[in-house]
Amino acid sequence: MIRLLIKRTAKRTIVRLGRVNSMPKKNILDLLRGGDLRSLGRANAAAASVSKNSRLFPGLMRGLWSEDPVVRSRAADAIEKITRDKPALLAPYKSELLGLMPEIQQQEVRWHLALMAPRLALSPAERKLAISFLYDYLHDRSSIVRTHALQGLADFARSDDALRPRVIELLRQTARIGSAAVKARSRKLLLILDRS
Repeated sequence: MIRLLIKRTAKRTIVRLGRVNSMPKKNILDLLRGGDLRSLGRANAAAASVSKNSRLFPGLMRGLWSEDPVVRSRAADAIEKITRDKPALLAPYKSELLGLMPEIQQQEVRWHLALMAPRLALSPAERKLAISFLYDYLHDRSSIVRTHALQGLADFARSDDALRPRVIELLRQTARIGSAAVKARSRKLLLILDRS
């Protein structure tokens, strides 16, 4: 029920923006359809288009709630890439993203959300919530989700002196146990946190 409400709200926003800003008639999500979850399809092309025209960003965000897991995955990938340089684009969607983090089970979306969470301008309570979701992601069966959750926690810890010791201890533990990817990322993150 909540998911449909968010989708409808996003669609209304797109329509309103379309009238005011004469948005292109082509749906950005059309670039993300087809193929399977193992391929990026045209996610990079979608990311490039939206980077050049941020008015397309709301349409891309709608993809996170698509019925199609391929579209969800590629939308998450494109959004994560775009917001590395333009994190402010996420600001209007803070509540929706925080709501999606615990709800979504699709690993391809979860690992991108783990990287996006620290880019949000969060209140102390929202920050605490996002961090708790990342700790939950550490129990995901996907090693990529776990690795990206560690990255997200380290990104939060870089600007939070109270969180830093807890994350450093976690990284020391995960550097000793876990998959090869988790161990390697933990060692790398420990070096970064020690320097900052």
